[in-house]
Amino acid sequence: MISKNLTAASTKPIILGILKQGNSYGYLIIKKIKELSGGKMKYSDGMLYPVLHRLEKEGLIKSNWAMENDTKPRKYYEITDLGKEALLVEQEQWQQVNAVLSEIWEVSPTNSNN
Repeated sequence: MISKNLTAASTKPIILGILKQGNSYGYLIIKKIKELSGGKMKYSDGMLYPVLHRLEKEGLIKSNWAMENDTKPRKYYEITDLGKEALLVEQEQWQQVNAVLSEIWEVSPTNSNN
């Protein structure tokens, strides 16, 4: 299981990345994250919806209500152009963090002073 802190830190780029692939609604986003992480990242409604609302206030995503096949209305989220720009920034930052971690973890024990 991935820690709650790391899960929370990665929420913005994960949600933006999922929405870049296509519009989605809350439950489907939660399901997709669980699927992509092999069940190691678990989001709840109480965790996801405040982030979606914040991203919407920031103009990174927008939402609209839609009904399909006489089901109850669902609120679909869509990434905006501003959200796509923010995702590029997030990707760059996460790649930099990953590069640093990879560099640290690739140091062999024989090269360290321990």
